[in-house]
Amino acid sequence: MQPSQSPAVSSQPKKKRKPRLAAIEYIRGISMMGVIGIHVGSQYLGNPAANMHLIALFEIFTRFSVPIFFFISAFGLFYNLDIHAPFDAKHFYKRRVQTVLIPYVVWSVLYLVHDGLLYHTGFPSPFYFCGILFFGVAKYQLYFLVILLWFYLFMPLWIWMIKRMGIKGLAALLVFQIAFDYWSSYSVPFNIYVYDLPDDSLLKPILMYRLNYWVLHYIFIFLLGGWLAVHIERFQTFMQERRTSITVLFWISMASLLAYYYWLLLTQGQTPLDGINTAHQLSPEGIFYTLMASLFFFTIFTYQKYPQALNPILHALGKHSYFAYLVHPFVITYLALALQHAGRIMTGAIAIAFYCAVLILSMMLAVVFRKIGEHLPFVNELTIGVYPKK
Repeated sequence: MQPSQSPAVSSQPKKKRKPRLAAIEYIRGISMMGVIGIHVGSQYLGNPAANMHLIALFEIFTRFSVPIFFFISAFGLFYNLDIHAPFDAKHFYKRRVQTVLIPYVVWSVLYLVHDGLLYHTGFPSPFYFCGILFFGVAKYQLYFLVILLWFYLFMPLWIWMIKRMGIKGLAALLVFQIAFDYWSSYSVPFNIYVYDLPDDSLLKPILMYRLNYWVLHYIFIFLLGGWLAVHIERFQTFMQERRTSITVLFWISMASLLAYYYWLLLTQGQTPLDGINTAHQLSPEGIFYTLMASLFFFTIFTYQKYPQALNPILHALGKHSYFAYLVHPFVITYLALALQHAGRIMTGAIAIAFYCAVLILSMMLAVVFRKIGEHLPFVNELTIGVYPKK
């Protein structure tokens, strides 16, 4: 029997829950592993002789990781939600404050205090602290929680849209997504305008950090997750009937993003850093890759197209993914300092070992703190928004 994931709490607390879907939990674990890969890749890029193929593994192969979080977040929200019933805003927003907003503020403060002591920068003034919280820049992974909170804020709008949306509407939204992300990422006049703004301009951070809170960058993948959850029977039939096509298109989408990356390096003369900053998840190839990765992983985790012996590992990764995602920059910092102290350059072999160490240590910390939280409930409440069952 497969381990399973409890879907996100519905805004209809008295409604009977549907069967649990292990795929949601498993995808969450895979995504967390991908995010750690991206951040370890950033450390490896400090080596001037970094191998471009290993960079592709860390930085390109994993590019579905952040947007697929929006997919499964929306899927979990809408799976147990009766979109035709009155929206219980009070219950919904209370739960989002508990599970996302409070942990976000707690982790932001932890990182600001820690980094202020470690790098002797001190704690920001109240004005800058509010700005840091608004944009999600206390640490490089926390912006995800900010944009997720913005998605939650507009939940009534998403319900309204999904109730009225069909396949043609999703297709139109996909076209809009590609066009908007292309403009935001690659428009030379717009980006020149942003960077030319005075440093003391309030508009500059609003536009500079637009990826951290403009939900339009990920609106398609979020609403796709919600729409498929609402139409779960049709989605299950689609996965069964189109399993081969989904798999083939997934590999084609990955190949297209990798080809774009190698084209930038080998024919355009870009550096690996420039390449990964161009061939990212908001490029047309990246959006295609995210779409197919969402369908592919949901399909294989639903219909067990892999050894079942992996299920306990996938379950553990999914269960502890939230804490591991939030804590892994601490682990990266101290492992990098240890390497620096030892006078070691991050070679390819060391980078692979570094990744494994970050993943294992982050998971160990997640397990330990989860156990501590069972005896001291406030630990789980503050760090991952898990409260004792009544």
